[in-house]
Amino acid sequence: MINTHVKLPGLDLKNPIMPASGTFGFGDVPAAKKFDLNDLGAMVIKTTTPHSTTGNPQPKIAVLNTGVLNSVGLTNPGVDAVIKDKLTPLRNEYPDLPIMASVGGEDEAGYLEVAKKLSDSGLVNALEINVSCPNVNQGGMSFGVHPDVVEELTKKIKSVVKIPIYVKLTPNVTDITQIAKAAENGGADGLSLINTLLGMEIDVETRKPVLGHNIGGLSGEAVKPIAIRMVHQVRESTTLPIIGMGGISSAKDVIEFILAGANAVAVGTAHFKDSLASKHIADDLPKELEKLGITDINQLVNKVNFN
Repeated sequence: MINTHVKLPGLDLKNPIMPASGTFGFGDVPAAKKFDLNDLGAMVIKTTTPHSTTGNPQPKIAVLNTGVLNSVGLTNPGVDAVIKDKLTPLRNEYPDLPIMASVGGEDEAGYLEVAKKLSDSGLVNALEINVSCPNVNQGGMSFGVHPDVVEELTKKIKSVVKIPIYVKLTPNVTDITQIAKAAENGGADGLSLINTLLGMEIDVETRKPVLGHNIGGLSGEAVKPIAIRMVHQVRESTTLPIIGMGGISSAKDVIEFILAGANAVAVGTAHFKDSLASKHIADDLPKELEKLGITDINQLVNKVNFN
């Protein structure tokens, strides 16, 4: 029997697989309705802000050969509507599924409002603090690139919530370990990384950027080596649990992230090619572990061999 159970603060995962924030909306996108979400380790909902927002101008997504550029911009109906219209039915349908909510805001007060309301709702098991979105003009990555700001924001959010928080780190920094340590110093219960890398693509015929917001976040296959490197660096600098992400499309990729130091993973861009990627990866994971002679996935954490 292969053990894929992973225990993290606030999250009791039957396997280490979850959809990355935004991938499955609020558990209400068509792909999420095609299978039982209990087959996953957890559900991560789309980033929620204090008030409704329509995000950035179209086009918001450009599918490239080796990944995806997006500038969606945290489109959501606002925290009150998310709790009432999204999380309540999701929790009613999946009473035992670990649910992580993603928190966004334009300023410190916004983050605190959303975090407290989501925590007080009793509908989620943990919070992912999105201080790393590159597609918003206020908040987002403007917070996540400054260690002192990350530490202070983390500390204040911890003071108003009752559930564990995971700070989502941006790769668009010189040294991601400084941000990781700042989150840890602020009292974070865990980390998730990486968010998307800033990128741009130009249509040579129109000479215009392919995204309405001009630049966007690059995710998918192209970023995986960078994500693996950063997970390893962060693991070397902290003992906090890590949810790794960035270009995961197979069970082998999951194992690679765990060898680098992740405890669990989130799958995002792979859903553009396979809408059920998270489920297929979760189903394949025990078979890949068996091939490697591994009986417990937790034995692989940070076991990359440099000799």
